[in-house]
Amino acid sequence: MKNTLFILSLLLLMASCNQKKPTRKEMVTQYYQAFEEGNYQKIKALINDTLTITSGDYVTPYTHESFYEFFKWDSIFKTSYAIVQLDEADNEVLVNVASESVRYEFLKNNPLTCQFNISFDSGKISKIESGECAGADWGVWQKERDSLVSWIQKNHPKLDGFIHDLTMHGAINYVEAIELYEADKNSIP
Repeated sequence: MKNTLFILSLLLLMASCNQKKPTRKEMVTQYYQAFEEGNYQKIKALINDTLTITSGDYVTPYTHESFYEFFKWDSIFKTSYAIVQLDEADNEVLVNVASESVRYEFLKNNPLTCQFNISFDSGKISKIESGECAGADWGVWQKERDSLVSWIQKNHPKLDGFIHDLTMHGAINYVEAIELYEADKNSIP
């Protein structure tokens, strides 16, 4: 009996040693694949209890629950992600990602290719810092966004505020605003 217990323990130990942890680069790849698949549970397993996303002057801390709200918001735009380049340095992964979405298409920046600096803590993604978005035309982005916001305020005030509503409902309103705006624009002979 002692020998059986020893052999069983040894086999369990060997099996657990064979399960290697994913590298940081593999984790980042899995993160974007999970977004692509719409699999929040997979994302949740990859991110720390708190995740900070920085974009310019904006710093947004997320819990798992609040990040799920962001995930739902993003999914409404049917965003797709493709990793263009992936490099690792120290405790960070630098990744260039090409994203396409209904929103980026409307804002005439589709695909939007940006660099992100991803940091880790306790073996999980803890911070995502936006870097340069090569080829992005922020002037066109702003012009299109402002035209949409102004038109909605004038023609469909019930949807006003969609631009700042980062919930799933806000994203649904954003898509509806785009559809109404484009339908009106296309109806002009």
